[in-house]
Amino acid sequence: MRRLATYDDRDSAPTIVTADRILTVDDERPEAEAMLVAGGRILAVGTVAEVERAAAGLDAVRVDRPGATVVPGFVDAHAHPLMHGQLLTWTDVSPARAGSIDELVEAMREGAKRLPPGVPVRGYGYEQRNLAERRHPTRHELDRVADDREVYVMNASGHGGVVNSFTLERFGITRDTPNPEGGEFFRDADGELTGELSDAACNVLTGVHGVKVGHHGPNFHLGDEPAEHQRQLDIAQRAFLAGGVTTIGDAQVSQRELAAWLAMADRGALSMRVSMYFLSHLLEQVIELGITGPFGNAFLAATGIKLYADGTLGGWTAYFPEGYVGDPCRTGQLYHEPAEYAGLVRRAHAAGLQTATHAQSPTAITMVVDALEAALAEHPDADARHRIEHCGLPTRGDIARMAALGIRPVNQPQHHYNWGEGVEQAIGTPGERFNPLGELVAAGVPVTISSDAPVAEPLPLEAMQAAVTRVTRRGTKLGPDALRIDAATALRAHTLEGAISLGREAELGSLTVGKRADFAILSADPLAAPAEEIAAIRVLETWVDGTRRFDAEAS
Repeated sequence: MRRLATYDDRDSAPTIVTADRILTVDDERPEAEAMLVAGGRILAVGTVAEVERAAAGLDAVRVDRPGATVVPGFVDAHAHPLMHGQLLTWTDVSPARAGSIDELVEAMREGAKRLPPGVPVRGYGYEQRNLAERRHPTRHELDRVADDREVYVMNASGHGGVVNSFTLERFGITRDTPNPEGGEFFRDADGELTGELSDAACNVLTGVHGVKVGHHGPNFHLGDEPAEHQRQLDIAQRAFLAGGVTTIGDAQVSQRELAAWLAMADRGALSMRVSMYFLSHLLEQVIELGITGPFGNAFLAATGIKLYADGTLGGWTAYFPEGYVGDPCRTGQLYHEPAEYAGLVRRAHAAGLQTATHAQSPTAITMVVDALEAALAEHPDADARHRIEHCGLPTRGDIARMAALGIRPVNQPQHHYNWGEGVEQAIGTPGERFNPLGELVAAGVPVTISSDAPVAEPLPLEAMQAAVTRVTRRGTKLGPDALRIDAATALRAHTLEGAISLGREAELGSLTVGKRADFAILSADPLAAPAEEIAAIRVLETWVDGTRRFDAEAS
């Protein structure tokens, strides 16, 4: 019989931690000199003398970190860990590795050399506007990588990419193949396939029984053997812990992800906390099973339902009915008609389930707010904490409604850091408001920051810098200062507000007596560092339940 480890019996030794500064993100005592942890919990926070008195008789170990700053473990409330681990086994063609299509092709060619014959060659991380050519590669260019096996390079948005000619031929895709509902095989001016594909068209790679079912979301998780998924989760977990992340929200859970997490827990390898959001095609099964309240343990828990309203800004599949400035013939898409979507939200809310809906465009966000407003009117709940994932371009009117309804946006500042200019090019002048965190805060809407890994790396300090400066990777200042937030707000957004968005603030998110002893030790103080240097701060150690889970010196 399976025994899902609870991890609550991990009895960490009593430990006194001191540092130059401990930022607790606790309003009652926002700063401290020392902290006592034992049995996975925080027992005392205060001055060194206060904590030493609290530790009397415990034979506590000392961990003194002069020059360092301690913060709560970062909460990454929206990520795709299995997919992140999967992509970390592919060839990296992100901007740091491939600045042009020729460099991308060469990196993929080198990656192919490390694979057995016939094994598909996969790459990730390119964003066309970060390439020197300012466009996607073509299938013919990827044919230079290999013409005798599949080649696929995934766009940084995660919502598609480019394949070589062999892949199209293998799956019978020709210039006359109709686009699937919810996706596209892109063609040039002469009607020839370019090799680019998006969303539902990715079914040729993932199979129609992958993550996407009907119109409940894009299908971009490629299947592997269970043992390979375990290896991928191990790789992903190391990456999150190295970034100081101790808790994640898995924002796209199907049977595949659930099975992978359970297997990881079974073998005692789960060292960070996971809150799972099941995809909306599983809504009826979740309700039938009664998983409508807190369910699980401190390390693996079911939390809510993930829905999709539209696509992605980076891949130009977010819904703009008037068309994109960069391509007036392209409008993106909605995954549900408003009435259908409202019905799903009403059903989930009435059952007591938190919803988390991907929505980027103003039209899509309005659809979400409308549906939540109606559901809350029918079944009032002052603490429902429904979420809007990404929430890239909300109108000011919808921001005010979000504040009144208690809707929680979960933003990713690294998105505007990585391709803010591209959003401006795609949709015109509204693009500079991409991720308007300052406007949200000013309206009384709590902000949660996350990575959306693998769309961005799980680097909370980089996300904080992007939120504080709004300067992109290319050095462009995106929008006015009113869109920025300060470093203290950014830290709270990536810790306590993340825990609140997951419904876990009673045990996580701040360094408060009684809470779980999850924290990160940083090389410098992110609240005192120059804003443009926050991302350069190093994570020295990451602790979960009072146990060191990452040590930069040992890595």
